[in-house]
Amino acid sequence: MADSPNCDLKSLSPLQLFERVTEQGEKVRALKAGKAPKDEIDAAVRMLLSLKLSYKTTTGQDYQAGLPPRDLVLINNGTTKEEDEDFVDPWTVQTSNAKGVDYDKLIVRFGSTKIDTDLINRIERAIGQKPHRFLRRGIFFSHRDMDQILQAYENKKSFYLYTGRGPSSQAMHVGHLIPFIFTKWLQEVFDVPLIIQLTDDEKYLWKDLTTEKAYEYAKENAKDIIACGFDINKTFIFSDLDYLGSSTGFYKNIVKVQKHVTFNQVKGIFGFTDSDCIGKISFPSIQAAPSFSSSFPQIFNDRENIQCLIPCAIDQ
Repeated sequence: MADSPNCDLKSLSPLQLFERVTEQGEKVRALKAGKAPKDEIDAAVRMLLSLKLSYKTTTGQDYQAGLPPRDLVLINNGTTKEEDEDFVDPWTVQTSNAKGVDYDKLIVRFGSTKIDTDLINRIERAIGQKPHRFLRRGIFFSHRDMDQILQAYENKKSFYLYTGRGPSSQAMHVGHLIPFIFTKWLQEVFDVPLIIQLTDDEKYLWKDLTTEKAYEYAKENAKDIIACGFDINKTFIFSDLDYLGSSTGFYKNIVKVQKHVTFNQVKGIFGFTDSDCIGKISFPSIQAAPSFSSSFPQIFNDRENIQCLIPCAIDQ
């Protein structure tokens, strides 16, 4: 049965349209992953195309996942709702709401999907045990394409984990350790390799640190991470300042990412200004490179098609 819009699309705001397109896109992916009947998938795709057309007609822009038209979100008097919006990026988290950040809105803005009961149940079936309490209690609450990883695992295909730490102090506190506690559980239940990137180069660019001090922090933070108890035979921890100069595969992927991302896109996503150093502008490509298995030829034997799951905070 074809979906019909719940209301006249013309009455929706640009942000509401964006949310509808995002939701419909997730539905199409879920139907395909679940091998639904062809007519059901076709109907969902037609609805998605219709929503995308309405979005473009309303905003004058093509729909891009994770990039809602924030400048077009208006209130009744025609002014922007900037003062009501949370500001979250990898370096800053700000909100004017006494209740804190509205994570449901953030999920839509960043183009991810809420982790629901169906996904948690699917994880339980895949691993044969109860999912981690961080999943059951909603501490890890959002995902992108987790269904693809589960489908690969169910079909006996390999994947690997990638997470990281920006070493800005000599010791890590409990909040810093939450992603690593969860990552350790993922490594145990799925029995997969893990890559941990220490972005000491990032901290040198953003903080008042020397490269020597940033590298020292990376080594000290690595000790805290190792203490979490990762599988020593399946875990690779590296410092950017140390590893980048020794891996041609890693640098090749950095360059590929750099070529496919414009300065305008980076400014739009991360809020960089013309006053930021060029090191900051290019850094996101360094953080993206570990999500490609070809960045680690010595680990994956030059395989380029291994999928990657990245446990991290939503600001990342």
